[in-house]
Amino acid sequence: MDESSREKRPPVQLEKAAPAETALRASDADRDRTADILREALGEGRITAEEHAERIGAVYQARTLGELEPLTRDLPLASRPAPAAATRPYDAPVRPGGAAVEAAENLIAVFGGAARNGRWRVPRRINAFALFGGVEIDLTEAVFEQQEIVINATAIFGGIEIKVPENVTLRSTGTGVFGGFEVKSSEAPDESAPVVTVMGFAVFGGVEAKPRKGKRLRNLRAGA
Repeated sequence: MDESSREKRPPVQLEKAAPAETALRASDADRDRTADILREALGEGRITAEEHAERIGAVYQARTLGELEPLTRDLPLASRPAPAAATRPYDAPVRPGGAAVEAAENLIAVFGGAARNGRWRVPRRINAFALFGGVEIDLTEAVFEQQEIVINATAIFGGIEIKVPENVTLRSTGTGVFGGFEVKSSEAPDESAPVVTVMGFAVFGGVEAKPRKGKRLRNLRAGA
């Protein structure tokens, strides 16, 4: 059989390699799962408070899964169900095309201070981290565009103070480890009022959240 009569085979097509998983952008849920693992490791005595402080600071600065992975590489990763979303957006602002704006706001104070107050639009999620410093979050004059707000507060040898209007619902799922996690829980009589849930923990530090008397939202549904 001559060369011309042989069946011509199609050229080999090389598959394009998928981007490495470690290069994928980390979500807020990914950061929260990593923070939960570190919190359990601290409670079990696997890492010290200093190690935890260093790693938790890196958690909320991480942009990719590859930056999160080394933070728990030396810790046991027991099988855990992925946590369900803590909140459901309510009247969330929308980008053209229908995608809801879900960006979290990070307030980090390391040997210093950070504050958010005055007239500002509250995102669905706020991450507050204080290490030998202080964070102040004042929602009394803020604009609520979601009904449910989550504040993830971590205080290590530092303090986080949160003030809310007195006619919103305030709840807590946080704990104190050689520290205080004091949230003055209250339920608003109006079911359309915003709900602020403070989660996280305090290690040799304090987290305090309470309503500010005399400060009320006039229009609960519009958050004004």
